[in-house]
Amino acid sequence: MIRIITLNVNGIRSAEKKGFFSWLSKQNADVVCLQETRAPQSLLSAFPFTPKGYHAFFCDAKKKGYSGVALYTREKPDQIHTNLGWHEADNEGRYLQADFGKLSVASLYLPSGTSGEARQAIKYDFLSHYEKRLQKQRQDGREYILCGDWNIAHQNIDLKNWRSNQKNSGFLPEERAWLDKLFGPLGYVDAFRVINHEPDQYTWWSHRGQARQNNVGWRIDYQIITPGLKNKILAVNIYKEEQFSDHAPLIIDYDLTLS
Repeated sequence: MIRIITLNVNGIRSAEKKGFFSWLSKQNADVVCLQETRAPQSLLSAFPFTPKGYHAFFCDAKKKGYSGVALYTREKPDQIHTNLGWHEADNEGRYLQADFGKLSVASLYLPSGTSGEARQAIKYDFLSHYEKRLQKQRQDGREYILCGDWNIAHQNIDLKNWRSNQKNSGFLPEERAWLDKLFGPLGYVDAFRVINHEPDQYTWWSHRGQARQNNVGWRIDYQIITPGLKNKILAVNIYKEEQFSDHAPLIIDYDLTLS
């Protein structure tokens, strides 16, 4: 069995101060995928940001204090990939992939479009480019676990106030249609929903009002897998007992090995 955890930390230094690494040390995770680290690799290449017992990998944005992803792995990967092949992905530190035999695990931070039309256009461009990458991956003979903040809620069940958010980034018809294609013709699988079909299962809450206390949230963090892994999912959990950022850790156990 392997355990994979993904979390948008909304600043890795902030999450550390809130006890994230102390919690992580007790989780027996094999791979940990973090997004929005917002810190340079030079700062992160030491304890506590490189936890004992893990190989640590980071991909920074060129813009200081922005974006960034991380991967922690108990087993040493065969190879690490940091590039998707276009500006908004590679200059903004949005992708890290670790290869173990025929299995690849990635930490992905997909752009948000909430700040305005220009960023929404960049988000659509990212989706267009990434779709081509996802198509190629389905043909390369590998299995993939793509973890991260995808910044899109898929269906009405995936956010509390879906009626009032249909014109907002993260729940736009075009974004949801892209996920329909991902989970339809492209063949990828939303691992969490293989096990848990219940409503009110959210991974992100606004800081406004008392959204988290009232569970007025969105499910925008995923572990998206190739179909060959669908029957390997053992358990899923969104950890809400402690608050390390405005997101919650998504924990999934698989009937797999890394070695």
